[in-house]
Amino acid sequence: MNYDIWFTAINLSVMPAWALLILAPRSQITQTLVQSMLYPLLLGAVYIVGMILAFAGQGAEGGSFTSLEGVRTLFSADVGLLVGWAHYLVFDLFVGAWEARDAQRRGFSHILLIPCLLLTFILGPTGLFLYLILRKATGKGGWSLAEPV
Repeated sequence: MNYDIWFTAINLSVMPAWALLILAPRSQITQTLVQSMLYPLLLGAVYIVGMILAFAGQGAEGGSFTSLEGVRTLFSADVGLLVGWAHYLVFDLFVGAWEARDAQRRGFSHILLIPCLLLTFILGPTGLFLYLILRKATGKGGWSLAEPV
C-alpha cells in the first residue's frame, strides 16, 4: 500500500472544508458538508481501516497505547503515522466546525474567528485557546464550552 498517496489524499480532503469555514461560513454547502457529520465519518473510516491494518500486522511490532515507547513504536510505521495524522485532522476539523457554529450563535465577529480557525487547522489546541480567549474578551461568552448563548 502506498501510504504517501493516502497521506496526500487525506490532507487534500480537508482543505475544502477549512476553506468553506473561512470563506463561506453561512453557505448551504458549508452547512451540508462541514457542519454535518460527513467529514468526521469519512476520515473516521480511514482511521478505522488504518487501525485495523496497524493491529493486523501492517504496523510496528510491539506498538501500544500504554507507554511512550509503545506509542513511539506505533508511529514508527507508516500506517501508524497515517492513522495518527487522520486522528489529528478529524479532531481539528471537528473543533473548527464547532468554533464556527458557536461564533455564529453568539454573534462573534467572523474576522476575529478567521485567525482562530487557521490556528486550529495548523496547531489544533492553540486555535481553540485563542477562540476561547477572544470569546471571553469580547463578551461573547464565558469559559464554559456548554454555557447557553
